[in-house]
Amino acid sequence: MWKQMNLQDSNSLVMDNLINFHDHAMMVILMIIVLIFYFLIFMMTNLFCNRFMYEGQLIEIIWTLVPMVFLLFLAVPSLKILYMTDELNNPYLTIKVLGHQWYWSYEYSDFKELNFDSFMVSDYKLSNFRLLDVDNRMIVPMNLNMRVIVSSLDVIHSFTVLSLGVKVDAIPGRLNQLSMNVNRPGLFYGQCSEICGVNHSFMPIVLESNSIKNFLDWINSM
Repeated sequence: MWKQMNLQDSNSLVMDNLINFHDHAMMVILMIIVLIFYFLIFMMTNLFCNRFMYEGQLIEIIWTLVPMVFLLFLAVPSLKILYMTDELNNPYLTIKVLGHQWYWSYEYSDFKELNFDSFMVSDYKLSNFRLLDVDNRMIVPMNLNMRVIVSSLDVIHSFTVLSLGVKVDAIPGRLNQLSMNVNRPGLFYGQCSEICGVNHSFMPIVLESNSIKNFLDWINSM
């Protein structure tokens, strides 16, 4: 819903793990803050200072090992998510995304000569969401492993769809790739997340997820 301050609803397995890691990291950070404030208040209100508290080998070992344990609690799940976003698991479909100043081009490499440009809808009467709707949506099938290849033809852009946990830079002369699997039908909105020029805020992304049958019907109609 609009005006909510939390993360967007998840629509992919990667985003599910990102939200869980966010909540996990917030709990670890909260534990650290409570522990630090407890020691600060204890030291400030203690009238009897123990010099061994400041110079002892034991306390130095403790305040070295405890942060290492906290970092392990953060590093292990983050590495899992890193490999999830990096590995390609038998993709059945490849889509090439090219960034321009200031619009996106989509090319379905598995189907002959299927490519189109996607511009922001400038007529607000025809759009559902101002500055977020486009004339040609990126159509994808749901529950299917896809490979998205991202590049740019001019400056650095960033292909970002938050509810899918997708964010990758589009760099001229370089191909970046990511794995994507949408687990439900619907419309998912994103934007370029790299400051790419004067119209940076006017190159949105609209991804439409359909069943495989509807996706193949759309391919035939194109």
